[in-house]
Amino acid sequence: MSTEGERTGEQIDILLVEPNPGDSRLFAEQFRDAKLLNTIHIVSDGDSALDFVHQRNEYADESCPDIVLLEPQLPGKSGIDILSELKNDPVLAEIPVIVLTSSDAGEKIIRSHGLEADTYMQKPVEPEDFVEFVRSIEEFWFAIVQTSSQ
Repeated sequence: MSTEGERTGEQIDILLVEPNPGDSRLFAEQFRDAKLLNTIHIVSDGDSALDFVHQRNEYADESCPDIVLLEPQLPGKSGIDILSELKNDPVLAEIPVIVLTSSDAGEKIIRSHGLEADTYMQKPVEPEDFVEFVRSIEEFWFAIVQTSSQ
């Protein structure tokens, strides 16, 4: 599933790794409503996430994402496995990863495995909180773009 925004600026290809269909729908709607120029690709499990970033199987024709939003609790390969593979691959390590946590404990668990995401954001609980969450991701992205262009 992908959805495109309309805001002018650089296109952002976002990979959302989220097993909950309701949350996936809310993310997609909020990115569209924020008018952030983007394409959101949504996968629901760890194996599909790895296929997507490696551009293999059904994702062979997709472009590599600019940013990954990763829910750590996934069916199949866990978010920790995905983060480990991304950060240990010289090419994929350049992709910023935002780990979506439900509490501060999620960040501590990931760090206890010796892994480090680019940032951690607490996943919204209420639908109306998704708006602010999407704005936070947009600010994070533009901070990365500004830093890399300096």
